[in-house]
Amino acid sequence: MPVLESSRKALRRDQRRTVVNQKIKENLKAVLKKTRQKPTPKNWAEAARFLDRAAKKKVIPQNRANRLKSRLSKLLKTKKN
Repeated sequence: MPVLESSRKALRRDQRRTVVNQKIKENLKAVLKKTRQKPTPKNWAEAARFLDRAAKKKVIPQNRANRLKSRLSKLLKTKKN
């Protein structure tokens, strides 16, 4: 356990943030799975929105969000043809 008061506060803060970030990641994973199974423009837009939000909140890196959006859009194009 942390000894300093600031370290204790940081630990509590990190625990709260971990819970929030975990919920964001779970929702993101579910949306990505749904989009991969059924690639429609509506599902792609929802996934892109979730990815952008997660990247903005620094839950995932921006490049990862861009890469996943690119792969999903490629999947969407191949399913159309």
